Order: sequence, then structure tokens, then C-alpha cells
Amino acid sequence: MESTTRTNGVLAWIGAALAAAFCVSAASAETLLERGTYLMQGIVACGNCHTTMGPNGPVPGMEMAGGLPFKEAAFTAYASNITPDEETGIGGWTDEPIIAAIREGKRPDGTTIGAPMPIGLYRGISDRDAQALVAYLRQVPAVKNTVPKSEYSFPLPPAYGPPVGQVPDVDTSDTLAYGAYLAGPACHCMECHSPPGPGGAPDLANGLGAGGYEFHGPWGVSTRPNITPKGLGKWSDAEVKTAITQGVGRDGRRLMPPMGFAYYATMRDEDLDAIVTYLRTLPAK
Repeated sequence: MESTTRTNGVLAWIGAALAAAFCVSAASAETLLERGTYLMQGIVACGNCHTTMGPNGPVPGMEMAGGLPFKEAAFTAYASNITPDEETGIGGWTDEPIIAAIREGKRPDGTTIGAPMPIGLYRGISDRDAQALVAYLRQVPAVKNTVPKSEYSFPLPPAYGPPVGQVPDVDTSDTLAYGAYLAGPACHCMECHSPPGPGGAPDLANGLGAGGYEFHGPWGVSTRPNITPKGLGKWSDAEVKTAITQGVGRDGRRLMPPMGFAYYATMRDEDLDAIVTYLRTLPAK
């Protein structure tokens, strides 16, 4: 009996090791464009803000062409045109400045990118994923679309921190760590689902995932729910994943924008599982 138990334990360990190796191998086998396509058309969902929107949703032929307004008490910001158009987009930018804009909030001319761009979280995007996002943006059709300049009632910081150095990929076999990466730097769930702090920015330090942030838009006022264990309560994993990918709560009610359900519907099961695993570990607030 002891020998059989030991053998079964060894086999289980080998199976887990092989599964982890397969996940790492499968991830590394993706080209940058394949990875970028998955991220941009799924969990990162840049188009949820940067694609021009009309009364019926995304305007055909205007992917990543910008113009969506964000009107808050302290600012009116417009999502920028990030198509390869050289005059009104980022066609004249090399890869490094695009990555710096995403992860450091700094344009090539030295100006700072303000809210609602979640630079604090984007600083943690891995080098390879940042390169993958650029690979995707390079193949988006160029669209000439001049976007108004964002206006803020407060001075933007000269920098959001020191220059971002190397950021390695997170091991996908570490479900908790990968879930934290997906819900944080990649999907920036915590940016929207955390309450506002004294200055209006999401209070990630004291209310991570506790909800309460309001979004004003054509839909009215959307208040982000609490996604800590206190807020999720008795939600099953399947119900949480349905809310993420279909925008339907456990009571059957439709959830409100700006949640990017159409993007999140393409997420892989293992990525959804990782996010749910992470959410279950948040401090209940």
C-alpha cells in the first residue's frame, strides 16, 4: 500500500510538472502578433476605450482611432488615436516610445499622459506582452482622426515613477501570481473596481477590489461592484466567470458599461480560472 501511494504521488508530481511545462511551452510558442491579438481582442481590451464609439457601439473602420470622452469633475479626457496614422496617430513613433507611453505614461515629446489611463498598473506589463501590444498596433489600419486635447484641473505628475526596467513574464503555471498579473497590469480590473481615494484616483492601497468607483457615460452612472470575497459572497466560480465574459450577474441582471464584456468573452478558460483564484484571495472589504 505504501509503495502504491508513493508511486501515485510521484506520477501526480510528474503530471503536474509536465502540465506546467506544456503551459510555458505553449505560451512561448505564440508569436508576438498572436499574443498581441489575444491580449488586445481579449483581456487587455485597449479598444474598449480607444476605438471610436457611436450610439450603437464601436464605429466600423475606426478601431483604435480614439475620441471617446471621459468627463469627470476634475477632467475631461479623450482616448487618443493609436492607429499607425502618422499625422493624427502613432505612426511616427518607434517601438520604445510606444512602450514608454503604455508603461510610463510619457509621450515622445515629454508630456505626461493623464487619467483614466491606468499607468500605475501598466508599469507591471511584462516586456514581451508590451512588445506584443505594439505588434498588434502596427497592423491596425491607419485612420486619420484628430482627437481633442484632454484637459485637467490639476497638474499631471512629471513621472509616475522611475523608468521601467525589465519586467519578466509571469509563470502561467503559478495560478495565483498569473491571476494577479491578469487582474492587475493586464486587465486593470483593480483600477476600476477599487474605491476613489482622497485625490479621486482609485485607492489601490486601502480598498483593492472593494468597488464604489463611478463611471459617467451615455448609459448613465455605473458604479463598479465590490469584487473582493465580501462582495462576491456566495458567487460560484462559474457565476463570476459568466459576469466577466457575458456581463450577467448571478441574479440574471445585465451589468453596465464600461465593462468590456465583448472582449473578455474571448478569454481562455485557464486565464479566467487564474483571475477567479486571485479574486478569492483579496482582503474582504
